[in-house]
Amino acid sequence: MCTAFRDGFQSVYGARVFTKDFLPAVEATRDAGISWFEAGGGARFQSLYFYCNEDAFAMMDAFREAAGPEANLQTLARGTNVVGLESQSSDIVKLHAQLFKKHGITTIRNFDALNDVNNLIYSGQCIVDAGLKHQVCVTLMELPPGCSGAHDADFYEATLQNILDAGIPFDAVCFKDASGTAVPSKVYETISRARKILPSEAFIHFHTHETAGVSVLANKAALDAGADAIDLSMAPCSGGTCQPDILAMWHALRGSEYDLDIDIEKVREAEEVFKDCMKDYFLPPEATAVEPLIPWSPMPGGALTANTQMLRDNNIMEKYPEIIKAMSDVVRKGGYGTSVTPVSQFYFQQAFNNVMFGPWKKIAEPYGQMVLGYFGKTPVAPDPEIVELASKQLGKKPTTRPPLEMNDEDPTKGIEPAKKRLSDEGLELTDENIFIAAACKEKGIRFLKGEAEVGVRKIDKEAQAAATATTVAGKRKPSEYTVTVDGKDYFMAFEGNMATINGKAFRVGIKSAESSKSGPEEGGPATEVTSVTSQMPGAVFKVLVSTGDQVTEGQPVVILEAMKMEMEVPAPIAGTIAAVNVAVGEQVTTGQVLAAINT
Repeated sequence: MCTAFRDGFQSVYGARVFTKDFLPAVEATRDAGISWFEAGGGARFQSLYFYCNEDAFAMMDAFREAAGPEANLQTLARGTNVVGLESQSSDIVKLHAQLFKKHGITTIRNFDALNDVNNLIYSGQCIVDAGLKHQVCVTLMELPPGCSGAHDADFYEATLQNILDAGIPFDAVCFKDASGTAVPSKVYETISRARKILPSEAFIHFHTHETAGVSVLANKAALDAGADAIDLSMAPCSGGTCQPDILAMWHALRGSEYDLDIDIEKVREAEEVFKDCMKDYFLPPEATAVEPLIPWSPMPGGALTANTQMLRDNNIMEKYPEIIKAMSDVVRKGGYGTSVTPVSQFYFQQAFNNVMFGPWKKIAEPYGQMVLGYFGKTPVAPDPEIVELASKQLGKKPTTRPPLEMNDEDPTKGIEPAKKRLSDEGLELTDENIFIAAACKEKGIRFLKGEAEVGVRKIDKEAQAAATATTVAGKRKPSEYTVTVDGKDYFMAFEGNMATINGKAFRVGIKSAESSKSGPEEGGPATEVTSVTSQMPGAVFKVLVSTGDQVTEGQPVVILEAMKMEMEVPAPIAGTIAAVNVAVGEQVTTGQVLAAINT
C-alpha cells in the first residue's frame, strides 16, 4: 500500500497539508499503476479541522475522485478512539464507520495502542457492518533496553489469539510498528507464528517506519516470514520518520524472489510530480533523518513531526532533545502501551511536562487516565507510585471497567450531546457535523462556524530572501547595536533568543510593552496588582474572565493549549480582574502576563 498521502503527511508535515496541493500527485501515482492508497483517518482527520480549515469528509471525496472508482482507499482508526485522542461512545464509533463508507473509503485499518482486544470487538464489528473491509491490528514496538514483560513474540502471538478467540470479523491482519523499533528477528518470529495459527488464506500485512533505520530489513523479514503486503511511501514523504520509499524497497529486493509488480519508471515520474506539489512546504530536518536514540525512547514517526511542529508553534523547539530523552522513563513506568497514537501522544505529553515542570510534578491528564485504566488494560501493570500520583492529581480512582461501557454512561459523550452543541451554536444537524463536533469538540465547532485558524507551515520565500541578504559567509549576521546609557556605550548583538552585551552572552525574551501591561492605567486608584502569568508556552484556548469580574483564589482565568493538552491558569489570589492581556488564539511565552487582579 502507498502511504504517502496519509502516514507520509503525518510523519513529515505533522499532517498539515492542504488537499488541493497534493491531488495532482495522487493522480500521477494512479497513472503509475498504483491502486491501493492510505487516504485518511488517524491524525489526518483532526488536523484538517485544527490546522488546515478544511473538511476531512470533503478531502476523502476529492481523494476518491482523483484515485478513481476502483482504487482501494484505506484509512486508519484507533479502536474506540476512532480518529481522536479521546475514546468515544458506541454511537459515535458506529457513526465513524458509516460516514467513512459514505465518503468513499474501502478499508479501515483498526488498532488499539494497548493491544486490549476488548477495544477492537465493537469497533471492528461496526466496520464490517458498514460494508467496509476490516484490517485488524496487533501493534508492535521494541521496549527500551533493560525492559521486559511484553512486546515479544509470545505477547504478540497471545494478542492475535485473543483476537481470534473474541470472534472479531476481519479481512486481513496487520502487524503495525509505528515507531519502527521492532527488531527484524522479532518481526520474522512474530509473523511466522501468525502464519501458523491463522487460516491458510489469511492476508497478513506489515507496517513499519524508517525512524530507527531498520525498516528495509524489517520489511524483508516480514516477507520471508509469510507477509502478503508491506507499506511503502514516496519522496518527499519517505525514509526518515516515514515508510521506506517504493524505489528504495524495489532496489533492496532486486535479485530476490520478491517483485513489487510496479512500473518503476512511472513511479519515478510520479515522485517528481509529488516533489513539485510539496516544494513550498517546510520540510523539518528531523523528518528526513534516522534517529539512533529512538530504540531507547520509542517515538513513532507519525507523532514525532506532529510534536516538533507544535514545539515550533510555541517557540520551544530547543526542548525537543530533552523531551525525547525523558520519554524513556515515561514508557518504562506507563505500562508498556505501544508507542502509537494516542498512547505515543500521552507519552510525549508526560515527557513534555516532566521537562517543563520537573519529573512527575504534573501528570498529563491523558497519561494519567491511561495508567489508571480509563483507556483499557495496559500490557503490564504501570508503576504503582505513578498510579497513586495520577489518582491524587486527577481525582480519579483506578478502574478495570471497559472504556466503551464508561463512555456510554458519560453524559458529555455521544450523538445527543454533540447535537446539543450544534443546536446551541445554530449549526446544521447533519451526521457529518455531529461526528465533527464529537471527535473535534470546540475546534470542530469553530471550523463549522467559520472561525478555524490555519497552521500549515510553508516556506516564507520573502523571509528566506531577507535571511539570505543578512548572512555573511553562510552564517546569519546578528542584529548589532550600540546603546548609550548615562554617557556609557554598551555594545549589544541579538541573534534569536540570545543577546551578547559587551562580550557576555545572555538568553533573553523580548516582547512589546503593550503585551506586558499588568494593571490599570497610571493615575487610577491605588490598589495592589497581582499578575496572572503563564507557566509555559502555548496558545490561548479560552479566556474565562472579563475585566471587572470577581475571582476566587485558584479559579481558572485562562485555558492554554500546548501539545494537544489543555491547561488551566488559575488566579493566584482572590480579587477583581483589572486587565485581560490576551485573546483566543494568541501564542504566549513562559512568564507572560495573561491578566491582572486588583486586591
